[in-house]
Amino acid sequence: MAAPVLCRTTATLCRTLIINSSRKQAIPARLVNGLLLQTASYNPKPLKINISRPYIPDKDSEDTPEWQKTRRYDRKLFARYGSASGVDPASLWPSHEELDQIIEEENEWHPPLEVMLQNIAAKDREVAEARLAREKLIAANMAKMPKMVADWRRDKRESKLKQKEEKARRAKLLAEAKERFGTAVDPRSPKFLEMVAEIEKEEKKKKKLMKRRLKEEQATAAEAAAAPPAASS
Repeated sequence: MAAPVLCRTTATLCRTLIINSSRKQAIPARLVNGLLLQTASYNPKPLKINISRPYIPDKDSEDTPEWQKTRRYDRKLFARYGSASGVDPASLWPSHEELDQIIEEENEWHPPLEVMLQNIAAKDREVAEARLAREKLIAANMAKMPKMVADWRRDKRESKLKQKEEKARRAKLLAEAKERFGTAVDPRSPKFLEMVAEIEKEEKKKKKLMKRRLKEEQATAAEAAAAPPAASS
């Protein structure tokens, strides 16, 4: 049931397309096995350029692009068509200014063998000097190595000793706080910090007093040394 309906629908559609296409343009069409076949017809416009002869642009015409009026384009024409291009070969040689520029570029990018050898020798000298400087630096650092190692070990010993002293001082303060308050005290508590500040203040006073006493003793000894000896009877 569905197949006959599909065939009739396809045939109707093909007839409609054929009628519409015949109205618009004369394109031959035929129906083969229910499929519409059309043959396209193409009539290209004739070229305005005669390809049987080489294309030589008119340099006096305003329609000719500027790049087709250059000497570079003339070189391409002569390379492609030869004498048929109508280009004078003598006009293709570079001018004195262009020749000087070419020579300068060749000297810059393609120097002579002698210059290249000199550049290589200079580069080798730079590499050798850099290597020698690095070797001298390494030798100087190696000479300093024993002292650096000794200083590092001394600093490490002093750091350990300082940590040990700080630990003993902290333990002494905690013991003193326990003895003063009758119980263990948190080292972060305000009363422990107040006690530490008080003890540090007392220690500063003692150090200041000892320093003053030492200075007085040194002054007394200096006066005694400067006094003339007593005359003997």
